[in-house]
Amino acid sequence: MVYDDTKALEARIKELQIEHRDLHDVITRLSQDVYVDQLQLRRLKKRKLQLKDHIERLKSKLIPDMNA
Repeated sequence: MVYDDTKALEARIKELQIEHRDLHDVITRLSQDVYVDQLQLRRLKKRKLQLKDHIERLKSKLIPDMNA
């Protein structure tokens, strides 16, 4: 059961990493545009940061608890 949970977490992390990378590419392209919508850019950056935080939380769940 734990193996399935781990595989599911790893798959979800990969999905989120792909979305994060895609957002990075979009933000980079939009930032180069002179007429970029600053509000849209801010929202994309916020979403990218939320994804990063979510990825880190999921990664921390993959670390086994060590009992002292």
